[in-house]
Amino acid sequence: MESRRSRAKVDLTGILRKSWYRLRLSVRHPSRVPTWDAIVLTAASPEQAELYEWQLKRAKRLGRIASSTVTLVVPDPDGNRIGSGGATLNAIYALARHLEALGPQVENMDPGSSESSVPHERSNSEVSFSPMVSFMAKRHILLLHAGGDSKRVPWANPMGKVFLPLPYLAADDPDGPVPLLFDHILAISCCARQAFKNEGGIFIMTGDVLPCFDASTMVLPEDTSCIITVPITLDIASNHGVIVASKTGILNKTSYVSLVENLLQKPTMEELVKNQAILDDGRTLLDTGIIAVRGKAWVELVRLACSSQSMIADLLKSKKEMSLYEDLVAAWVLAKHEWLRLRPLGEELINRLGKQKMYSYCAYDLLFLHFGTSSEVLDHLSGADSGLVGRRHLCSVPATTVSDIAASAIVISSKIAPSVSIGDDSIVYDSSISGGIQIGSQSIVVGVNVPGDSNGIEDNGFRFILPDRHCLWEVPLVGCTGRVIVYCGLHDNPKDSLSRNGTFCGKPWDKVLHDLGIQEGDLWSTTSTHEKCLWNAKIFPILSYFEMLSLAAWLMGLNDRKTKSLLPLWKSSQRVSLEELHRSIDFPHMCIGSSNHQADLAAGIAKACINYGLLGRNLSQLCEDILQKDVSGVKICKDLLDLCSNLQGQNSKILPKSRAYQVQVDLLQACREEKMACELEHKVWAAVADETAAAVRYGFREHVLESSNSTSASACQSSAFDGCVDQSFQHRDVRIELPVRVDFVGGWSDTPPWSLERAGCVLNMSIKLDDCAPVGTSISTTEQTGIEINDDDTMNKVYIEDPTSIATPFNSNDPFRLVKSALLVTGVTRDKFLLSMGLQIHTWTGVPRGTGLGTSSILAAAVVKGLLKITNRDDSNEIVARLVLVLEQLMGTGGGWQDQIGGLYPGIKFTESFPGVPLKLQVIPLMASPQLISDLQQRLLVVFTGQVSYFSLLFLFQKCSLSVFDDSCWSK
Repeated sequence: MESRRSRAKVDLTGILRKSWYRLRLSVRHPSRVPTWDAIVLTAASPEQAELYEWQLKRAKRLGRIASSTVTLVVPDPDGNRIGSGGATLNAIYALARHLEALGPQVENMDPGSSESSVPHERSNSEVSFSPMVSFMAKRHILLLHAGGDSKRVPWANPMGKVFLPLPYLAADDPDGPVPLLFDHILAISCCARQAFKNEGGIFIMTGDVLPCFDASTMVLPEDTSCIITVPITLDIASNHGVIVASKTGILNKTSYVSLVENLLQKPTMEELVKNQAILDDGRTLLDTGIIAVRGKAWVELVRLACSSQSMIADLLKSKKEMSLYEDLVAAWVLAKHEWLRLRPLGEELINRLGKQKMYSYCAYDLLFLHFGTSSEVLDHLSGADSGLVGRRHLCSVPATTVSDIAASAIVISSKIAPSVSIGDDSIVYDSSISGGIQIGSQSIVVGVNVPGDSNGIEDNGFRFILPDRHCLWEVPLVGCTGRVIVYCGLHDNPKDSLSRNGTFCGKPWDKVLHDLGIQEGDLWSTTSTHEKCLWNAKIFPILSYFEMLSLAAWLMGLNDRKTKSLLPLWKSSQRVSLEELHRSIDFPHMCIGSSNHQADLAAGIAKACINYGLLGRNLSQLCEDILQKDVSGVKICKDLLDLCSNLQGQNSKILPKSRAYQVQVDLLQACREEKMACELEHKVWAAVADETAAAVRYGFREHVLESSNSTSASACQSSAFDGCVDQSFQHRDVRIELPVRVDFVGGWSDTPPWSLERAGCVLNMSIKLDDCAPVGTSISTTEQTGIEINDDDTMNKVYIEDPTSIATPFNSNDPFRLVKSALLVTGVTRDKFLLSMGLQIHTWTGVPRGTGLGTSSILAAAVVKGLLKITNRDDSNEIVARLVLVLEQLMGTGGGWQDQIGGLYPGIKFTESFPGVPLKLQVIPLMASPQLISDLQQRLLVVFTGQVSYFSLLFLFQKCSLSVFDDSCWSK
């Protein structure tokens, strides 16, 4: 069982990393990786909608949502429930109206469509909706149902369950914000976008499920609806929806597409057997809650939504609800039509949608992570896979000698004082915990801010213990200056009534009432017709902070001996229920408080980094959090900038100057000092160049810049010429031709300053184009002194009479700076032989600049190799690769080592760099099988579609051939 669970965790890690990679790419380059035209969330009330809008703005700021994507939150009408089906129609209609109001701002969503104009005349007739329907038909929409009241996860109710913290892959961005469930859902859904291709549609998901599967491989039938399913055991299926699919369909390795024949809701074993819902392996198909509608089916759904306001009015009037998963989808399943006709508005659903069919896309490798209860949240975060779950993230935690925090506890976005203990597998999020607090195992603490001033716990000798398997959180209420402390047991179901074994803090209500001396009338109105349960129990007092803490311990059963003193205090206090809290949350106050808390944490981390650390934190990211502070964010950044004055005095061998400069650049930008930041940024890259040169030059100084300054005989012996002025002319030619490279994985890990401080590794392959090595140079000696540089691609040339005049920095528009930099790093410009003869240099590249094939660096490698060869110096690939690394820094392009490695070494290779002085490179050739080489030579096609300054849109198709184990890429 454990090995199976570990395998699932590994799969989850891989799936999420791939999905996040695609999400980031779609946000940065939506033209390359299409993203959603609109993202819509449903909400339970206008107040909750306001919170969700704040979260969507946060997601855009953090690069989770593309700037071109329209975002919208749609609350249920007047806060009245209309069901997930009614909410779906209402959300589509609201989005259409929203896009209509935006007008020209959204007309560019689909520039190729003749239907991109948006009507501005409002009308209730269906005919008038035709332009709106035509416009919406081309859009790609993500709809996320998030309007529930989270009764089973009550501590997530204030934030919205879809925005609960889920620190999967948090370690991948240690200074970034804590990932939320919403963020991971965005990543998974991003991969699903390509399944729609250019056909408009909607992708519907639920806010309490993370369906982990490779959605990029998903295949959706055209012009229809499709529900995503996964095989599940029968015991789990009995609590969820089940899909009965046709036995015939399209099968591949990871999925099965078939027609939906029936829908079952929480079926018994007899119902599963009767409806032939059990698969051959004894499992059944679980309804994941994910629905995709595209093409003609999407057009019909939009048309229904645009004319649905009368249907929604009927639902509101009759106080009935329309379910998405029972009613609306039943219209696409013929076997459900008879049942649907008896449901609210069922006849109209059949008439409007019933012509289309629904298919099941069964994803065999899908991991269905449901966050329906507090215990499920803990289950998904437990385990030993530290690579997946970030257990310490953006937090301030005391030393182990003054606190007791379990290794398996998750502490995120929180400040923990000394004298605090946190048990195994507990979560502390968005909280400040003062000394004297003990948090048991498998407990959840969210948004709790225990005061630590002179009136606090430590000075009063007051200690608060949260027992094992409990939840504790705080809620700001409208009209209250403070926050209400709320709590319950981990396994409490607030919907369970007294008569149905309901519990509070893990104990049956009968026992709670008996032990504490509380009467039912104290909690529930005697005139109410609703069932008595935790959801509507007026049990949480509104008092001073420590009075609420004392009563919390008493209500949990920890201080029952103090009943005589605490019961009167509790009875006399104003009290609220979870239901009342849900309706009275002060969302703006909660958002501001959370932002300020995050800013204070980020400021503390940044200050410690500057004062005590080696500046290894991402100050730019931390400053983004600091600037969210409502008033003083910029002032905090200026104070941090003042602390940087002593950084330059530190040992540069321990603290690289480039890093010290970059920290100041980040802080200047945060302080809105863009001009000063730009000026200082030049020093950053100058320092990187110096540090790169120092790392590369160590151990072979005679090869770099040094020998040219010496007039000794030994120095002259290192050249092909003896360096004397009256030396007779010796004609010499060198021609170097190199292939380009394809990068498979690891790019940017080779680039300074990263590769100077951390290990880098890259897998790449050299390729010829049209069976030729396209990048090259020819260098020959001339009787005329000076250096002539010819760019054969542009037919430009330049003559430099005095080579010693070549110096950095180079103008970024200088077309010959690459060759000039090569002359500098090889030391040729100061070689004595140039006093009696000159050089003529030709360069060419057989591919356009900006192809992404490493052309510039490989050309630099060719020139450096040619200069070393013509002067009879060591032109080994390792020497050349290191010199080109320095050359890139001199040019100001900031490149790394992988491009030149890719061109210099033939075939497929895995290269690692190891930081230090000297920088070490290890190139490991990989033996490709003859079959792989043959397949690549026959099937690999390089396509360049880049737009460069002197081309419009260029499509270059060239057949590639591998330069596998071919050393003939250069010749004299």
